[in-house]
Amino acid sequence: MANPQEIPQLAAELYEMAKEYLRQETVEPAKQLGRQAGMGLGGAILMSIGAFLLVLGAYFALRMVLPEGEWWEVLARGLTAIVAAIGAGLVAWRIGAGDAGKP
Repeated sequence: MANPQEIPQLAAELYEMAKEYLRQETVEPAKQLGRQAGMGLGGAILMSIGAFLLVLGAYFALRMVLPEGEWWEVLARGLTAIVAAIGAGLVAWRIGAGDAGKP
């Protein structure tokens, strides 16, 4: 059993040890999680911008290939929308298929 004179020192050591444990087990993993989330969000934004530009390029390529006219432009927009919807459906399907085997 500790002497009464040692109690303040033991309490200070306990406080420091608890503070270090809290920093080690909660703050550091939270910082790492924040970095990972930031990288994931940045990647998702870049992929979204890339997909948008790809669809926009496909639309303008179809407009250049098809003859001039209002209905041909409507056809280019419709084909672009269908291709973009198929691409989004494939991505959603693959995301769903990746989680199928997990509980």
